[in-house]
Amino acid sequence: MRIALITCSDLPGWEIDDQPLHVALRGRDVEIVEPIWDDPTVDWSSFDAGLIRTTWDYTGKYKAFVSWAESASTQTRLYNPAHVIRWNTHKGYLRELEEKGVRIAPTLWFSKGQSVDIEQSMAAKGWTRGFLKPMVGATAQGTLRFHCDTEGLTAAQQHLDRTLETADFMLQPYLTSVETTGELTALFFDGELSHTVQKIPVKGDYRVQDDFGAWDGPVTFSAEQVACARNAVKTAEEILGLEEPLLYARVDFLVDDAGRLCLNELELVEPSLFLRHDAKAGERLADALLRRL
Repeated sequence: MRIALITCSDLPGWEIDDQPLHVALRGRDVEIVEPIWDDPTVDWSSFDAGLIRTTWDYTGKYKAFVSWAESASTQTRLYNPAHVIRWNTHKGYLRELEEKGVRIAPTLWFSKGQSVDIEQSMAAKGWTRGFLKPMVGATAQGTLRFHCDTEGLTAAQQHLDRTLETADFMLQPYLTSVETTGELTALFFDGELSHTVQKIPVKGDYRVQDDFGAWDGPVTFSAEQVACARNAVKTAEEILGLEEPLLYARVDFLVDDAGRLCLNELELVEPSLFLRHDAKAGERLADALLRRL
């Protein structure tokens, strides 16, 4: 059996998170290849399946990436499937999940080309600190936190004026718990909870990615937290009309001022899966994939 673990051309040399999956697949007599998603010489039909893993440059080639996924899925089994990729690469999916009852942080949605007055928007909501995030992006790209003082509002307005010309954006209140509790993450493989992780940024920062020095490690979720995470995944599967569970899903939560979990991201495209934090996680994912082939 031959499986593609799909990557990008400029993958950082420090990336080792998927190594437990490599070991597990090779231990099951699987040939592993790591093709670059936008390499035109790759014959996707030569693989029994393609698992999207570290295609981390796609945000700068968004339309090309979605088109590639649709094309590749006609040549091999692609996980997650192309229509999932299209839905999940634009954060408008959060709005759909909210409409189905999944709690997210209060959000204002801005469309590309829209004229927005940040000061008025913040005042109308009574928010004293804000957070801007592009609807297509990863690894905190294009984000901005700000205070509602003259300096902060000016910076936010300039940021939005510049970026809203070409991209959709979302505005939320800044949840300060991200600096202490960080982000709480649940990983699901084939519909079953695999493991849970906590990510905490360096002091004074909000970025929970290890690119910025953040710490991450295993954490125990309560039964209520697991149910909340499971509900987010199940709701997404219903919206997408899937007949089988998502092969992999990463659910990222922040804690609001009332102590409630708010869905921050539902990562279904190319998330880090933190396999290094659970000795059996790589084997679980390998088995989940092979059951489908």
